[in-house]
Amino acid sequence: MTEHASKISIGDHLVRNNAFLAPMAGITDRPFRKIAERFGAGMVVSEMIASNALGVGNQEMVRKLGKPNTLPHMVQLAGCEAEWMAQGARIAHDAGADIIDINFGCPAKRVTNGYAGSALMRVPDLAMTLIDAVVSATPLPVTVKMRLGWDDESLNAPEMARRAVDAGVKMITVHGRTRQQFYKGSARWELVREVVEAVDVPVVVNGDIIDLAAAREALAQSGAAAVMLGRGAQGQPWAVAQIGAGLQGEAGPEAPAGAELVALISEHYEDMLVEYGTAVGLRASRKHLDWYTEAAGIVLDKPTRSAFLNNETPAEVLGMIDHIFSGQWTAAA
Repeated sequence: MTEHASKISIGDHLVRNNAFLAPMAGITDRPFRKIAERFGAGMVVSEMIASNALGVGNQEMVRKLGKPNTLPHMVQLAGCEAEWMAQGARIAHDAGADIIDINFGCPAKRVTNGYAGSALMRVPDLAMTLIDAVVSATPLPVTVKMRLGWDDESLNAPEMARRAVDAGVKMITVHGRTRQQFYKGSARWELVREVVEAVDVPVVVNGDIIDLAAAREALAQSGAAAVMLGRGAQGQPWAVAQIGAGLQGEAGPEAPAGAELVALISEHYEDMLVEYGTAVGLRASRKHLDWYTEAAGIVLDKPTRSAFLNNETPAEVLGMIDHIFSGQWTAAA
């Protein structure tokens, strides 16, 4: 099979490869994105930022605007009111954003109950007012991330994408599930092809892309220009770069192991303590430590796992990271 090698552009930004890290609330914060970017991800996207909270200066939302490093800074906004979306776009622009992504895809009830996220697939006219507001508020390229539709009775992603592009959107990402599927079942990459055929901007396919083989199959079924990894990057932020390189027929970075893996996880952990402050950082880092353990194929006994994930003394956690991931740890007989 011919490798998918052509790079794409978002506005004036040429993307270095065609594998992106998906925006994931509470996961793709600045420390995580920094690592994925350093390994060679084509693009990384901020966590979803609530535009109304950002507009009134909520410090948690302001923190999420942090730029990881040198890639074009892609910030995702969510909301359902044009005024706040426009204000959020202006704030993001002033904070150094290079691209604004609008969330039409989040399935969480706390988001959809307010007619934001994937609930906007049910109200296309409202969705378009949000796009118009953001496009008018900033000169930055605007993109949209959506789902196939609300449910199987309303697979309206092609029409939504067409209207979005007519309004000025420069790229569309489609998660190959409906909102009502949440993350159950399988992503239907083949249905993303209808979106690709409906628009003349790059389309990115998302959902169930966990390795190079899945990425190739997703591209073949959808005809999309690029792939986006979400859960497939948890515990292995280098996976995005590996897939991006593989799609270009190049050798990607080796997965870190031994001392290199210890150094990376330790850096990630310490960076999170700085990002959030120690008290919050301790809690926020637990899921990442758990994912790193799982991705490394390390099975901890229950007492060790509890001691590792619930430890509130950073120096002790760093010591356990070294012990567990350097190859010294072995399960008790």
